[in-house]
Amino acid sequence: MALIPEAFIADLLARIDIVDLVDSYVPLKKAGANYAACCPFHNEKTPSFTVSPGKQFYHCFGCGAHGTAIGFVMEYQGLGFVEAVKELAGRAGMAVPEAGHGFDDNRQPGQTRTLVDVIARAAQFYKEQLKNSPRAIDYCKQRGLSGEIAARFGIGYAPDGGQNLKAIFPDYNAQELDLAGLVKTNDAGRRYDRFRDRLMIPIISQKGDIIAFGGRIIDHGEPKYLNSPETPLFEKGRELFGLPQARQALRERNTAIVTEGYMDVIALAQNGVGNAVATLGTATTATHVSKLLRQVDRVVFCFDGDAAGKKAAWRALENALEALADNKRLAFVFLPPEHDPDSYIRAHGKADFERLVKEAMPLSDFLLAELARRCDLTSSEGRAQLIYEAKPLLHKLPTPLLRLQLVKRLAEASGFAQSEVERLCELKSFAPAAPPRAKRAAPSLTRNLLRLVLQKPPLAAELPLELLPDTPERPALRCLHQLAKGERPPASYAVLREQLRGLPEETLIEAAAAELLGLGFDEAESATEFRDIVDKLRVTEQKRLFAELQLKAQQFGVAGLSASEKQAYIELLGKQQTRG
Repeated sequence: MALIPEAFIADLLARIDIVDLVDSYVPLKKAGANYAACCPFHNEKTPSFTVSPGKQFYHCFGCGAHGTAIGFVMEYQGLGFVEAVKELAGRAGMAVPEAGHGFDDNRQPGQTRTLVDVIARAAQFYKEQLKNSPRAIDYCKQRGLSGEIAARFGIGYAPDGGQNLKAIFPDYNAQELDLAGLVKTNDAGRRYDRFRDRLMIPIISQKGDIIAFGGRIIDHGEPKYLNSPETPLFEKGRELFGLPQARQALRERNTAIVTEGYMDVIALAQNGVGNAVATLGTATTATHVSKLLRQVDRVVFCFDGDAAGKKAAWRALENALEALADNKRLAFVFLPPEHDPDSYIRAHGKADFERLVKEAMPLSDFLLAELARRCDLTSSEGRAQLIYEAKPLLHKLPTPLLRLQLVKRLAEASGFAQSEVERLCELKSFAPAAPPRAKRAAPSLTRNLLRLVLQKPPLAAELPLELLPDTPERPALRCLHQLAKGERPPASYAVLREQLRGLPEETLIEAAAAELLGLGFDEAESATEFRDIVDKLRVTEQKRLFAELQLKAQQFGVAGLSASEKQAYIELLGKQQTRG
């Protein structure tokens, strides 16, 4: 939680009612003990978005969005953590204090939240440097960027020079600076800033944290664009630049435009096209497409019209196929070779660019046209190659209706009968095989324990760690125990959720918290049920230990047991006889 004391976060969450907050953005309707609406983070017709007034969190059973009042403002408005806290504090009439600027010595180097803090401080430094650099400001003006757009995307400036970050990080040799991708070390062992004399553009995660930077050189130099390296926070194949800023436009237009560069996204936003995002120095991945198709029904790839642009588009198509559904659409725009989205919209305007997006080439047309270009359809060999090239693509498609349409068109182009194309491509059935029926798992004691602790967080301090079996819930329970034993034990789930921000256990805990929405725990009985489960775990452990000692006694005789083992064996034998 970047630079803001945990005690203030707890007070803020206690003052803000998440139902009132969400209802001011998305009208809610009462649904039993909770409130429901169509999810504001993806398109849906049947409400799957639920807000719990008792636990002060929201959860969408459709796209998985989950969080507290702070998380909602971050996701809905595309704000970072600190900005969201300030927004809510303003609503509540509270002044936001700031913690000390040193590293928190209680955190381990490389811990996710520590890196988030480091990068947030660097981003603030770069923003301040932009204000003090007439040259960088002039460059922004030359690119047609307004102050409003610069603020919306958090644009900053990294000055020229070797160790500018030393001004805010006195311990310039701290490991966190390496892990965050902010510094490098040369062959002589000298450390220096990775970004120098560059326009700095923060890359923001879906959680609203700044996790990396894109740096655009001022004037001339190589490389023109420099991204942060992959770090514990930043994986290029999973992140999309501009997604938090585009969320509202994505909801309004139900279309996402994917470009190749972050300056394209910023230029489009400057000219009124706010539903664009960009990949970050890597090809479009299935993860990118899945992330977008959870929010919109149509994704349009907008690439340069040259050979490199066509190649990038084809790679996007190959990687996107497996993420498709029959109710979703992908399309492609190819700009004139002399243009990218940035230069095109500045030269031709918003209306002309949006016309291109509206008339974009459907995926099926691009796929067939590209395959036909590679094959000589006037020869038998070329028509056979067409089917050969199409086969792996058809196997990637999980959409039976679109696949059937492509098979029909391939049959027409190749001269084969439709049934022959299906046989040659080994498409025995267009209906996906039914998944094997999963065996119903026995109720998990640790799962119920996790739910109870989330229902009543102070119980986490009483967790008997030595009794927890090795289940998927064990790491989460151990994490909750540590938080509950800390200086500021969480009094509610909302406070607990914010203390988990950035930790590896947060996804599992979110899923368990979502289950609370439909289970109807009686809070008054939570402590009793908690202790009943602990007793069952203790009995299970005693039975295990007794069986272990009994086996040893049978193999080596009672004399083979140590004095402490004999004592334990006698005590456990008495308990077993009492239970029997």
